[in-house]
Amino acid sequence: MNLKKPFSYFLIASLLSGCAKQPVNSVSKNTTATKMTPGTYEASAEGHNGAVHVSVTVSEDKIENVEVKDNSETRGLCDPAIQLIPSQIVAYQTLSTDVVSGATYTTVAIREAVKDCIEQAGGNPDAYNAKIPNDEKGQEEELSSDVIVVGGGAAGMAATIRLEEAGKSVILVEKTSSLGGTIRVSGGNQVVQGSKVQKEAGVTNDSVKSMEEDFLKNGDQLNDTELLGIYAKNVGTATDWLSDDVGVRYNMEGGLHQLAEYAMDRELAYDGGGIGAAETLNDKVHATDANVLLNTAAKHLIVENGKVTGVEAESQKGKKYTLKADAVILATGGYGNNNDLLPASARNGLFYGLDSSNGEGLVMAVEDANAGTTHMEYIKEYPNGVETSKKHAKSTIAGNITAFSKAAILVNQKGERVVNEKASNHDILNALKKQSGETLYLVMDEATFNEWKTKLASAGLSEDMIDAYVANNGKSEPVFTMGSAIKEAAEAAGIDGKALTKTIEKFNTYVEDGEDKDFHRAKEYLTSTFAEGNIYIVEQKARYATTMGGLDVDGNLQVVDTNGKVIEGLYAAGEIIGGVMGDDSPSGANNGWALTSGKYVADCLSK
Repeated sequence: MNLKKPFSYFLIASLLSGCAKQPVNSVSKNTTATKMTPGTYEASAEGHNGAVHVSVTVSEDKIENVEVKDNSETRGLCDPAIQLIPSQIVAYQTLSTDVVSGATYTTVAIREAVKDCIEQAGGNPDAYNAKIPNDEKGQEEELSSDVIVVGGGAAGMAATIRLEEAGKSVILVEKTSSLGGTIRVSGGNQVVQGSKVQKEAGVTNDSVKSMEEDFLKNGDQLNDTELLGIYAKNVGTATDWLSDDVGVRYNMEGGLHQLAEYAMDRELAYDGGGIGAAETLNDKVHATDANVLLNTAAKHLIVENGKVTGVEAESQKGKKYTLKADAVILATGGYGNNNDLLPASARNGLFYGLDSSNGEGLVMAVEDANAGTTHMEYIKEYPNGVETSKKHAKSTIAGNITAFSKAAILVNQKGERVVNEKASNHDILNALKKQSGETLYLVMDEATFNEWKTKLASAGLSEDMIDAYVANNGKSEPVFTMGSAIKEAAEAAGIDGKALTKTIEKFNTYVEDGEDKDFHRAKEYLTSTFAEGNIYIVEQKARYATTMGGLDVDGNLQVVDTNGKVIEGLYAAGEIIGGVMGDDSPSGANNGWALTSGKYVADCLSK
């Protein structure tokens, strides 16, 4: 593998202290009870994606019922918390419930809203602090299978399904409470080069060579060419398998996305976005005979005479597993939420991804099997983030794809365009980084804005959230402003209003003439002038989620040690592998790689 870098064992050892700070349950140990006024009360608290609304019915001395009435949390990922936490609160009369792994903020939001309701009823929430019995602590179990898959994201689910199709027995270990992983919060797009769906969508002349050339250009020629070749040669058949056998549906009505990163149109969205794809894969996994262990974290690889023969794992409630197999596939994703593993340049950036992306699988492979790593200095940054909480971002990319075909532009604080809005993410990011505050501003008319915001629900930005941000009108992060005049919206966003007015007027003339004389936005994206009426402005900051570094692997995706020797019995798939993207990944590439590599490694093990 090219660009191999030594992995810092100091950083690895500090992983346990390097996880993102989690919300803290504020329940104390004061057990003095206060009689409540019977009735039903409602309250809300901030979850991961917005307010979680809860209804609580109480008697004088008991919580009778808890119901989550409304929420904007990520479907599938946070459903276990919404189902479990209310029942635990009622059953055990406690706010000291379990924290649902992968849905921490949702868990805490429900507990805080219930606390508010108890206070409304005149009760003392500190009295509701009973411990939930742990009936698994001290238990041990040994299980065996042909293959153990660690990680239940796109790569792990694809590998599990394919192995089961080949007649292999599989144990799938997932540390959170649900399958799906990062694909649930992705833009919901995938590279489909060479597939039947690409041809059905109108592109019949794409090629492996063209895809490789585009990826090399986007990755600054730093890509591992062997892995890139595996990706480009297999993504088409993987896509057809996903469509024909697994049941993943692509948005053929929306068609292939025209993107600057690609010489050919080769990206399609999933029906229902990333959540839709994740749910289909989840259902398919559970329809197999695979033994799925949720809320169970892999702790160590079992290595015997230099061969990986299994995994030691532990459930959230303390049950210990010894899992034995002929092969182990690590599909645990990236390390975007672990500052100790990130390059220094990213540690103060805006993270967009799962709180569970802490790199434990990578660390385990290095510590237990002397696995080699590569490209650890690279992450994937995107130019289309909004800062919804400190150091955390949400993505607007799904809406931007639509907006930049209509009345929408990007400007800096001076109110000036600085880039072709339909350029690659790579080029837009470079332009953004050069601006004051490393911020650009998305400017839209009302019709474009309304269409833009309907596209963002799957990315964790609900219409209710967006409306609340607009109502705040730039008083705090994230900056969303609206004005009946350009100057009004601009001033609220801290932009030069006079300059922005001139910029919009110039853009309108370019639309009318069918030629962008400044930045050469293609004619097909010059379809709408800014209409009279409200103007909307939304900040655009750099965000990151995907990490480019990871384990060193060979052409069978078998993990390689620090001496360049394959580690018998150990394989990898998805984001945990380093090198395939170079220093940057183009749009739709990461979902495509996760699914393709998951199928590919399963096929390698089934020969």
